[in-house]
Amino acid sequence: MGVSELIKSRRTIKKFKTDEIDQETLKGWLEVSTYAPNHKMTEPWKVVFIGEETRKQLNHKTNFGNAPTLIAILSHKGRNTVEREENYATVSCFIQNFMLLAWESEVGTFWSSIGTSNANKNVLKVSEDFDLVGVIAVGYPEEITDIKERSSIEEKITYLP
Repeated sequence: MGVSELIKSRRTIKKFKTDEIDQETLKGWLEVSTYAPNHKMTEPWKVVFIGEETRKQLNHKTNFGNAPTLIAILSHKGRNTVEREENYATVSCFIQNFMLLAWESEVGTFWSSIGTSNANKNVLKVSEDFDLVGVIAVGYPEEITDIKERSSIEEKITYLP
């Protein structure tokens, strides 16, 4: 599958099978994901694998669709506002890379913002030096939703003189 088709076919998965994903495969996707655009090579990401005890403390309303793997992705805040924003953007690209690599192998993902509350940051032991960008559920899809229509890019383009 080409990159365009991979991007357009990727879905957010809300219900997963219980089959485990091989840890070496996950680490391989994470390794390749590090090739995200990375201004000044700050490599600001940190990956936290979430175990069952911590997962229960997060108390997600659907238990992350029962995905067998749950990871938190953090971004180093950097030395100033500009670096913090650049790092966050880089980590978002890292996450997109990971999600596309998983989808290429027929593994689905669900990017949750549940970890952004102070209570959940504490559960996940996020230090003051990091932002929590998301909690990613990973697993084989039980259900795959239809593609949702997107607005035309023409509606989003502005040309300046």
